[in-house]
Amino acid sequence: MSIDDQLLSALTLYGLPVLFVAVLVAASGMPLPATLLLITAGSFVHQGSLSLWHVLATALIAAVFGDQIGYGMGRWGGRRLLARVGYWAGGNARLAQAEDTMERWGGPTIFLSRWLLTPLGPLVNLTSGTTRYPWPYFLAFGAAGEAVWVAGYVLLGRTFSDRVQGMSALFGNLVLALIGLVVALGLGWKLLRLNRSRRVQKRE
Repeated sequence: MSIDDQLLSALTLYGLPVLFVAVLVAASGMPLPATLLLITAGSFVHQGSLSLWHVLATALIAAVFGDQIGYGMGRWGGRRLLARVGYWAGGNARLAQAEDTMERWGGPTIFLSRWLLTPLGPLVNLTSGTTRYPWPYFLAFGAAGEAVWVAGYVLLGRTFSDRVQGMSALFGNLVLALIGLVVALGLGWKLLRLNRSRRVQKRE
């Protein structure tokens, strides 16, 4: 039985405590299928097994607390700790790239990584801490983004209760495609800047 199946079974049996722990751990950096759990919890809301407001509040609180764990690790753990846990979030090279993105864009990066580019969330949490991004702004942008993420997927699960598995696969593919597009655009922009700088050097 896969980890997805185990978590779904646990959610069916124990409800909100499992949702809280899974979302908390996923937001702090561990690769757990939190989006699938939100969609499934929304399906349970439709069936009457769970309360909508209890699901929304539980998941939002867990997500925000998980973000603070990642931020704290980045801010107070130091580079040595980041080197040890960096592989959870894609490796040290991606951490360095995320740091550069945080320094350039700040709050919008935090907000979008909560709900649109969710696999980047743990990276952004760590790099927000390492770059000393102001915590009140991190909390505000993060909480706003998490609210969009939680409400969006829970309500989708409630609305399309009979298509939970298919929806999860669809949104997973869309997120991966968006990440690939962002990476491609970033690389293209860097290559363009490099070519321009070389032209300027040749003219000089």
